[in-house]
Amino acid sequence: MDPEHGFAVEITWTGAREGGTTGYRDYGRDHDVRAEGKQHAIAGSAARPFRGESDRWNPEEMLVAALAQCHLLSYLHVATTEGLVVVAYRDAASGTLRTEGLGGRMIEAVLHPVVTLAAHHDEGDARRAMAAHARASELCFIANSVSFPVRHEPRILIAEA
Repeated sequence: MDPEHGFAVEITWTGAREGGTTGYRDYGRDHDVRAEGKQHAIAGSAARPFRGESDRWNPEEMLVAALAQCHLLSYLHVATTEGLVVVAYRDAASGTLRTEGLGGRMIEAVLHPVVTLAAHHDEGDARRAMAAHARASELCFIANSVSFPVRHEPRILIAEA
């Protein structure tokens, strides 16, 4: 398998309004994100504090979502190789952006995965499932690509028989 993979998206700004960028308050931050073969565009904007529309995805949310998705997919891989049967997984991830003058940067993301194992698992399996998060973190392409810490605060549940 080729060790390098390319990914392409198309961004179309839809917030020109009537005058374009004649002034900071004169243009919208709305845009569409598309990729070849995808059925739907992602409706994007800036975060509300930066004059964006709150009903559209902003880049910071998409970054946190990418981290959470990548961890999920890496975790499911690790669970499979460890013989752990995951029957449910959810995450309420968050990220923190610090502004600095006119710029800023993400300073942290925190994932809160709640993993439910199949009913036949026991407390020993739950401990192994908890430890699997560290391996999933090592494998996550997106987490390995960012310069800020990505913390994990997981919970493991065992389904009722």
